[in-house]
Amino acid sequence: MSSFTKTRISGIFISPGHDFKGRHGKSRLNHGSESVNSVECLAGRGLVGDRFLDYKENFKGQVTFFDVNEAKQLEASLGLKDFDTSQLRRNILIEGAELMQWIGKRFKIGKVVFEGVEECAPCYWMNEVLGRGAETLMQGRGGLRCRILESGTLRLGHVELQGITNG
Repeated sequence: MSSFTKTRISGIFISPGHDFKGRHGKSRLNHGSESVNSVECLAGRGLVGDRFLDYKENFKGQVTFFDVNEAKQLEASLGLKDFDTSQLRRNILIEGAELMQWIGKRFKIGKVVFEGVEECAPCYWMNEVLGRGAETLMQGRGGLRCRILESGTLRLGHVELQGITNG
């Protein structure tokens, strides 16, 4: 085990269906996102109640994280009023985690172990949902896609993120 970072989970969102996936050239669907106080993370499977649970074997986006500060910057840059962060279609809204540093690395929050896989790159749908220019503003800071390596429950509130030495 290695470094600890004090962070805070300020939002947890799950959605029963895909709004954008496979919708190119069609209008979006609207399954909505449910804000929850806690979520069960299942190793190799995803989040209970979320659209990506059991999506496919070894899926790289079993859970997605988004940085609170990036959300605040989007809100300010786009002039959004009453910004609903569930519109980002990311699962975990977290503060103080410097998400991009976890690509290719393992980390633990509570009992749940994750592997950071890649940036959750924004798509053109963000322009429709948030406003013109959102996709461009989110480039390089669209969040983090992860695999769940060890099961457990995430809850809103202050948590410690612990880096894990691979190997």
